Amino acid sequence: MTHRKRVVLTLGLFTASSLVQAQVMQRELGSYDLQLGTTATRSMAQGLVQPIKTGAFHGGLDLTHESGWYIGNWTPSFGVHEGGQLQLDSYTGFKRPLDQRFGYEVGLIRYSHPGFSERDSNEYYAGLTLLDSRFGAAFSNAPGRSDSTLLADLALGFPLAMDVTLKYANHALDTPVNLADGRSVRVFNDWSLNLSRPWAGIDLNLSYTSSNLAGLACAAYSGYNAHCEDYFMLKAQRTLF
Repeated sequence: MTHRKRVVLTLGLFTASSLVQAQVMQRELGSYDLQLGTTATRSMAQGLVQPIKTGAFHGGLDLTHESGWYIGNWTPSFGVHEGGQLQLDSYTGFKRPLDQRFGYEVGLIRYSHPGFSERDSNEYYAGLTLLDSRFGAAFSNAPGRSDSTLLADLALGFPLAMDVTLKYANHALDTPVNLADGRSVRVFNDWSLNLSRPWAGIDLNLSYTSSNLAGLACAAYSGYNAHCEDYFMLKAQRTLF
């Protein structure tokens, strides 16, 4: 069965007043930089690992030493509403630019669910900066599955003047998913490609996502993409002022 292709075109106009202001308090404590807020202040592995918000109440802190070491905690959900659960994301790592052309990062993030320790998981990550391009890698071992991801964010200069972002992930399930046709799926992959560049004051963005599953096998899909099969989106947006 061939993949089903979906194409979406979106247009957007934005004003400066529509931007949400980050709610972050920052303070220097000797050799340390402390940030507190309801908006996540850090992403890891060149943006491959990012704090998420799953409830109405969220917040965290981030403490960075001038040497490059950092430690922090992000709570995406305080579990204060009915049916909600408390989640604590604790991380530590080291990030260092060696010069204007090279830098690196390594770290670990722990996802904890107090009272439900069987849902706890770890994610290991690393990042690399080379000239204007960035590379990231992450491996997570969660209950029932493991996921590994690679990221390449390439800045292409003249004459293309384009940013190219590639992401490839491998997912392995502890228990195979049985399909209606008798087959089963335990390991699958997905990927995405994003092209972006400014043109005449407009930000153009073309994205493509897909996986190696199709048809009935998509019932087993639980990867990073919103869609199992081929999906294209073209977006153009312009800030008025």
